[in-house]
Amino acid sequence: MKQIKVIQVGCGKMSKYIMRYIYDLGGVIVGAVDKNIDIIGQDISVIIDSDKKGIIINDVSKLEEIINENKPDIAVITTMSYLNDVNDEIRVCITNGVNVITTSEECFYAKNSNPTLYHELDVLAKANNVTITGCGYQDVFWGNMITTIAGSMHNIKKIKGSSSYNVEDYGIALAKVHGAGLTIEEFQEQIASGDKMSEQEREKIINNREFLPSYMWNTVGWLADKLKLTPKKMSSKTVPVIKEEDIHSETLQMDISAGCATGMSAIAILETEEGITIEAESIGKVYDKDDVDTNTWTIYGDSDTTVTINKPDTVKLTCADIVNRIPDVICAPAGFVSTSEMKDISYRIKY
Repeated sequence: MKQIKVIQVGCGKMSKYIMRYIYDLGGVIVGAVDKNIDIIGQDISVIIDSDKKGIIINDVSKLEEIINENKPDIAVITTMSYLNDVNDEIRVCITNGVNVITTSEECFYAKNSNPTLYHELDVLAKANNVTITGCGYQDVFWGNMITTIAGSMHNIKKIKGSSSYNVEDYGIALAKVHGAGLTIEEFQEQIASGDKMSEQEREKIINNREFLPSYMWNTVGWLADKLKLTPKKMSSKTVPVIKEEDIHSETLQMDISAGCATGMSAIAILETEEGITIEAESIGKVYDKDDVDTNTWTIYGDSDTTVTINKPDTVKLTCADIVNRIPDVICAPAGFVSTSEMKDISYRIKY
């Protein structure tokens, strides 16, 4: 296989490991862009702590120019959580013949939260013979791990999961969409307002590209797709995580006052025609010194089975999944393709 050429879109916390891992596997970074003026003009070596690579971080406005000069095979987009927010960068890449893999959590299964834009990009990707995929930590630890365990069970009634992570590790955009730093009143208005709407109201804002899904909203859709289940009804519940004392957020560069939200717990529930309910909770918050990442799932059936991952290194696991998935995306059919339609992720020594 020829050397894989990658352009990195977004040179924040996640790219530190992604670019490093790409080099480790024999790939090469041929371009990098960002919006942060503090790092624009610097060699990517300042991000990945290496010898100089001769790749200068450019402003994102030069993305198309860099693609045309370097002809990358794939773009890794590690910027925002929602499809609307990465739409412009995705379009530049795919209209110039470049595959896309992104950590955008909504892109993990965007067809159940932003179907209008999902289908637009699917058509555009097929017209340009490239693939768009969203993945990361959830690909294994909220996805393939669960469906693999399900393969050893009979008469499943319910799948229930809960996962927590430190919003400090992922940058300011993720911290904000979790409501970190908001008062309870602001949280209810900006983050949790969707919980009270009817199914008809939710369907309307979904079709209008205005829905802001929790990460588990897309995950339960992915699980149903992978298990070949038929969705019947979806609902969600979002509550703020509150501490009784002040806590400092380095990412937000502020002290979050006692009684304000340090993040949120978001639960997505999917009921299926087959009678299996999938309920999944994500807890993203600013950690204090005693908090650690957690990931626990239980499948209820003839033999209830629970799997717990103790203290997962969520950031590095996310980045390794992205890097290991790159050849799968390059070889996948054209379109906006979920990893639920790909083979299970596998370990790679070299590309």
